[in-house]
Amino acid sequence: MIRTIMAAALALAVTLFTAPVQAAQRDRVFVASYGNDANPCTFGSPCKTFQNAVNVVAAGGEVTAIDSAGFGPIVINKSVTITSPAGVEAGVVPAAGSDAIDINAEPTDEIILSGLTLNGSGVGYNGVVFNSGASLTVSDCVVRNFNNSDPGATDVGILLQPSSGTISFVITNTTVSNNSYAGVLYRPASGSATANGVIDHLVAPNNYFGILIDTSSGGGSTTLAITNGVVSNNSRAAIYIINVAAPLAVSIDNIDVNGNPYGIVAYGTSNVMLGRSVITDNSIDGILNGTSPNTFYSYQDNRINGNATSGTGSDIPSPLNYTRTLK
Repeated sequence: MIRTIMAAALALAVTLFTAPVQAAQRDRVFVASYGNDANPCTFGSPCKTFQNAVNVVAAGGEVTAIDSAGFGPIVINKSVTITSPAGVEAGVVPAAGSDAIDINAEPTDEIILSGLTLNGSGVGYNGVVFNSGASLTVSDCVVRNFNNSDPGATDVGILLQPSSGTISFVITNTTVSNNSYAGVLYRPASGSATANGVIDHLVAPNNYFGILIDTSSGGGSTTLAITNGVVSNNSRAAIYIINVAAPLAVSIDNIDVNGNPYGIVAYGTSNVMLGRSVITDNSIDGILNGTSPNTFYSYQDNRINGNATSGTGSDIPSPLNYTRTLK
């Protein structure tokens, strides 16, 4: 009897001792080039793929890459942080004809992607696709080469297309390049999604559109700040903004826009405020203002010249007092 009681006590002690450790491991898990998805995803026994680590980690937990490797595409359906430390290249390469990261989360879920390298390699459709969730933060990432020749491909670096709810997004210290449609695209699906967004310190060269904000097919109120970036050498337009009815306000501050056919384009009832920016050497238009009524405003501290048709060597009055014929 005494032996039985002692054995039970010992088992209880072991359970109480190990339970907090197991919970901590679920809150933070790891992947590595030498990992195995049969492992528990601890630092000492890491997983092989991001997907398995996301499946294992608790909601709100963190997945960390230990070393540089490719860790496979990911589907995210809960709050999670996926990150790699400085000096580690955590690669995400999609399968042919699919996306690198798809986010189909709940309305309260928060997703953070940090320090990742997404490479479409000419076969992937999109880099990051945000369909649903409360918020998305993308920081210190590289998203490139989403230029699949399949007619069904969207070919976007970072695509945000929510259909409902209120979302916030931050894209910062990130490069989106060589994507055959858009570097960053906010295009809410038909519905009433509202959004508050920040795009800060973005480098967006060699896409078709550098940044495309299109609320013409759906969405509620959208407010966006684009700051401190370089959006240059894209094959159609650097920043393209269009809406129909829902309120859309975009502030553009301290942006370099050069070497595109069109620099900044705004259509519909978009409310655009431009300040402290350099817009030069765009081969068709530095600024194409197609807003109606006229809601494109300049703070008169921009440098807009050397463009094919709108570069006059002087700043544009505030509010912008001309509308060019739409092309």
